[in-house]
Amino acid sequence: MRAVYYEAFGQMPWIANLPDPAPSPDGVVLAVRATGLCRSDWHGWMGHDPDIRLPHVPGHELAGEVVAVGERVTRWRVGDRVTVPFVCACGVCPQCQAGQQQVCDHQFQPGFTHWGSFAEYVALDRADLNLVRLPDEMSFAVAASLGCRFATAFRAVVDLGRISAGEWVAVYGCGGVGLSAIMLASALGGQVIGIDINPERLELARAVGATAVVDAMAETDVVSAVRDLSGGGVHLSLDALGSPTTCANSIASLRKRGRHVQVGLLLAAQRMPPLPMDIVVARELVIMGSHGMQAHRYDAMLDLIQSGKVQPQRLIGRTIRLDEAPAALVDLDSFRGSGVTVITEF
Repeated sequence: MRAVYYEAFGQMPWIANLPDPAPSPDGVVLAVRATGLCRSDWHGWMGHDPDIRLPHVPGHELAGEVVAVGERVTRWRVGDRVTVPFVCACGVCPQCQAGQQQVCDHQFQPGFTHWGSFAEYVALDRADLNLVRLPDEMSFAVAASLGCRFATAFRAVVDLGRISAGEWVAVYGCGGVGLSAIMLASALGGQVIGIDINPERLELARAVGATAVVDAMAETDVVSAVRDLSGGGVHLSLDALGSPTTCANSIASLRKRGRHVQVGLLLAAQRMPPLPMDIVVARELVIMGSHGMQAHRYDAMLDLIQSGKVQPQRLIGRTIRLDEAPAALVDLDSFRGSGVTVITEF
């Protein structure tokens, strides 16, 4: 198979011809029909993820067709159209037994703990537990865009953020996950403020449901701007970028007893940012982390999409060929462009 491949962190990836994968007894092999590029892939390429073992094939937002099935798989057949959460669970640990498969004690993650989907084929273990069937009318490109960003945003806004209609919501960072959060929060009745440094992304944030936007490059006091727009602070705030500044600003934007959800990754030298704990205590704020979404919660998200209340296809910025993916992966930290980039030609 052809795949994006690197043998050293920070090394320019290239397209390699690698052996086709075979299914494990409880797994399947997918022909990848679409896979999204995410900043998490860039973090992995930089060596920020301790689970990656070299050499490596990245990619964790995927959709495709089953082309081979392990002997113990009962739910899936060749030709089935599926996607998968980026955290795949074991099904037996205490977290899984409690329904919290997104923090499984024995999780595997395509593109991190295992070779991923920037390839013609990808092998996925524990298929009966982790695969999600796609609606017939959903394109592979849209399905791939759900796997990390939209699903993560759904859990952050709905399951953790517990948004209620009429609440003010701030979303720091209007990339793929931030725009997904804006679309979801707006559809569920929130009044959403999008914050970014890119005017094109702020324009898209308005288009997908933001009530107001703040240009963090032009605004000298972002937190005050957000608090003024929301009449004294937001009820729910998400750091969808992942930086010490956006994390601290997100927390500071909350009104009393507000909820902060950390979605964007803070890794390597940024993993221990200074936080305004004085206001966390004084305002009785809640701070939560969000790590993907369980396969069993996909139905609720897919139902919302099929209702037409949210349209994740609007978040796809561009589609590219696999041959373009090495350069696009390396460029992910530049934050150029808007929307989600998806590989659709292999």
